Amino acid sequence: MRIVALAGGIGGARFLRGLLAAVGPQDEITVIGNTGDDIHLYGLKVCPDLDTVMYTLGGGIHEEQGWGRADETWSIKAEMKEYGVGPEWFGLGDRDFATHLVRSQMLTAGYSLSQVTEALCVRWNPGVRLLPMSDDRVETHVRITDEQGTRAVHFQEYWVRLHAAVDAEAIIPVGADTAKPAPGVLEALAEADVILFPPSNPVVSIGTILAVPGIREAVAAAPAPVVGLSPIVGGAPVRGMADKVLAAVGVEATAEAVALNYGPDLIDGWLVDTADEHAVAAVEAAGIACRAVPLLMTDVEATAEMARTALALAEQVRHGS
Repeated sequence: MRIVALAGGIGGARFLRGLLAAVGPQDEITVIGNTGDDIHLYGLKVCPDLDTVMYTLGGGIHEEQGWGRADETWSIKAEMKEYGVGPEWFGLGDRDFATHLVRSQMLTAGYSLSQVTEALCVRWNPGVRLLPMSDDRVETHVRITDEQGTRAVHFQEYWVRLHAAVDAEAIIPVGADTAKPAPGVLEALAEADVILFPPSNPVVSIGTILAVPGIREAVAAAPAPVVGLSPIVGGAPVRGMADKVLAAVGVEATAEAVALNYGPDLIDGWLVDTADEHAVAAVEAAGIACRAVPLLMTDVEATAEMARTALALAEQVRHGS
């Protein structure tokens, strides 16, 4: 079975770990990773979502945080502070710095982000084929109004420094409209047996991937069933502040509203948590097959069961049952 998953950071990475536990060694998983969270810091190209997937599946993630490296130290950050060089609000540990140094050196030497990602994965052996959504530069910005007036800030500043404490007025994937899908992305979607939307942020993770011209169209046109898992449980995000960015695009923070925002032209199946069983009828009325099952990723086996249920729903959709 050829499975393609669109994924952001922590939620996507943890779901993928369960997916790997749910499938057999003969199955192939291609992950199209969000690069809209990418940011340039200290002269380095930082790809938070790609790295979170790579570290999580490769056994190097800081489990409690869900991001960054395990057994991390912070000597470089401390020295940068002594020099008065910021930003202090974004933490890069010493082990993490090495990844960004290698990536930046390779990009400067002329390699594409796809080639660099493939090279980095040789070390981590994540068990999936990890593709950036695009080799072109795309950065998600957020329009806010605060004491400094109305302005746009990088998504990382909004999320990490401001903790989404001010309302997001608009989400702008800068550069997405002129970006091209990375090599292999469209081919993977066209050849997939199943396409999955993990419980990643539907606006700034999966939404940004879909904003790259050609990707949304390829998902919609793919012969494979497309099944998503709700990142909203009981009217609130499982993790993070997805309700803030959903509000910016006029979507309620409910499992039903997120499914309808994707729409039946894009997704064929949708899983909601048992706490949102009341949403099943409305989602199915819109032409999307829907089931209510436990969606909390409490451990790898619970996540694997979510993945099995998503794959089973894809089969039901495929056979029209």
